[in-house]
Order: sequence, then C-alpha cells, then structure tokens
Amino acid sequence: MHKWMISLAALLSLVILMTACGSKPAAVAGRERVKVERIVDGDTLEVTMKGKKEKVRLIGVDTPETKKPNTPVMFYGKEASAYTKKRLEKETVELEFDVDKKDQYDRLLVYVWIGEELFNRTLVQEGYARIATYPPNVKYVDAFKKDQETARNKKKGLWKDYDKAFDTKK
Repeated sequence: MHKWMISLAALLSLVILMTACGSKPAAVAGRERVKVERIVDGDTLEVTMKGKKEKVRLIGVDTPETKKPNTPVMFYGKEASAYTKKRLEKETVELEFDVDKKDQYDRLLVYVWIGEELFNRTLVQEGYARIATYPPNVKYVDAFKKDQETARNKKKGLWKDYDKAFDTKK
C-alpha cells in the first residue's frame, strides 16, 4: 500500500473516531474558538472567550445602524441584524485577529469563521454590509472589494437603495 493511502486511511479513521465521540476538532491555528452569546447589531456581537464575556466588532464591514444612540434605524439595518442573529447567535465560531486587536471602544476586532466560511465576507457578498477599511486591519480587503462590487452590480440587499442605507444624500 502506498504511504499516502495509509495516511489517508489514518486521517479518515481519526475523523470517524472524533465524530463518533462527539468531539469537535481543535480550532484552526491562529483562530480562537468562542461561543456567540448575543447579537448587538449586524456587525457587533458579544461572545464568551476563555470564560469571559467580550464585545466584538467585525473587521472590514459596516452594516446599517440599528442601535447607535441618537440615530434612527437605517435602511436594511434590521435585515442585517436579523441575518447575523440567525447565523451566529448561540453558535460556536472561530475568531481570527488581524494587526490591531481592539478598537477605541475596547471591542475585539475580528474576522468570524463558521467552519471554512468567513462570515464578514458573507455579509458583503449577500448585501448586508459594505466594506469599511481601517488600516492596519486589511488582511481580506481585496476579496471584500470584489465581493462588494459583485453585490452592488446585482443590487443585492442594501444595494437595492444604497442612498437610503447610508444616508449619502445629506
């Protein structure tokens, strides 16, 4: 038997064993596994990480406001918040950090992974968010730009009426 076949068989046996035992594989290197406790809005969450509650802000995206003080709920804000809640609340996800770990509000700045899906990117692809770039946290900015252009061209989500979503006509 070839060495690669033996390696493949060993890997499959490990996956089957872990599945049968109900074990979850370890987090991908460079990511931190957390439980999402609550959705604040489309781009802000509360998680439990290492036994401590933390507020997190998704890197590279901006969803229309729903909870900003003295600001009305913006066009497509409720939809973005509902989508994030449906996908993430009470789920176990992995957080990936970039260069800066926290913002001026003491929130963790993160990319959220659901398995192999980069949720920040999904928000842009589906039209729930536009890109918001704040160097030095720009690891996925090129992909986000392409995704936004595609979503905008297809008039997905908030791109149906962008001026309402971000009040650009004031």
